Amino acid sequence: MQVREGYADFRGYRTWFRVTGDLSSGRLPLIVAHGGPGCTHDYVDSFKDLAATGRAVVHYDQVGNGRSTHLPGASADFWSVELFLAELDNLVEHLEISDYALLGQSWGGMLGAEHAVRQPVGLKALIIANSPASMDLWCAAANELRLALPPEVQATLLRHEAAGTTDSPEYHAAADVFYARHVCRIQPEPADVARTNAAIKEDPTVYHAMNGPTEFHVIGSLRNWTIIDRLSQILVPTLLISGRFDEATPATVQPFADGISDVRWQIFEQSSHMPHVEEREACMACVGTFLAPLG
Repeated sequence: MQVREGYADFRGYRTWFRVTGDLSSGRLPLIVAHGGPGCTHDYVDSFKDLAATGRAVVHYDQVGNGRSTHLPGASADFWSVELFLAELDNLVEHLEISDYALLGQSWGGMLGAEHAVRQPVGLKALIIANSPASMDLWCAAANELRLALPPEVQATLLRHEAAGTTDSPEYHAAADVFYARHVCRIQPEPADVARTNAAIKEDPTVYHAMNGPTEFHVIGSLRNWTIIDRLSQILVPTLLISGRFDEATPATVQPFADGISDVRWQIFEQSSHMPHVEEREACMACVGTFLAPLG
């Protein structure tokens, strides 16, 4: 299998990318946008499996993360949706891709939806995986899921959030209980997932600026984000993916199903936030089947 890695220059920074397969194969390439904001490509690495069908798969690390340029001293307002949209556009141009499908996981799906509402000429298909249509819905769902955690775990989370001590080991241990239920149910976590989590701990700049200290304590710049009122502007065929135990609960995904005209939705019954890891073969088959008639 042909594999090419490189960097795209972007505003004086560098975006690392990897292409698995041949971009000139004649099949619609798939660009994969990772989550976070502040994750790396590692935990969504499994989507390279789709290259076995002859479709090139492009992974990249968003600036500030992974193998791309890190900017730990950047101010919080530097990190914005507009920054990452521009980076995605730049990557498509750098790779000289004319037509493409875009898969975004979690925050990547939010970014993908933002990209799609602008109706770029080259975008032919969209996969929104495990993403909320608004952060209000995300936080409401997280609060409901937290109520089902053991009482002592709930108390620990609330105590540290109130005190502003969310960097304490006790808080993170309590958060891990939530993550094992609603982020990745495979425990211990697979190596790909562990690499991403280690990278976030090493440099949490983007995650803290845009999200907050945890998946469910959202106090960053995305806290008021929504795309619900713009979803009718997404005109390409769209696949929604979520897990039955997902922190992206059905209520957080439903507006996508209601607001996008050409849409289908697959819920993976044994998965939480990472069907591409938890039910890898079935997830790849689902995405591959969706893309097959599109080129």
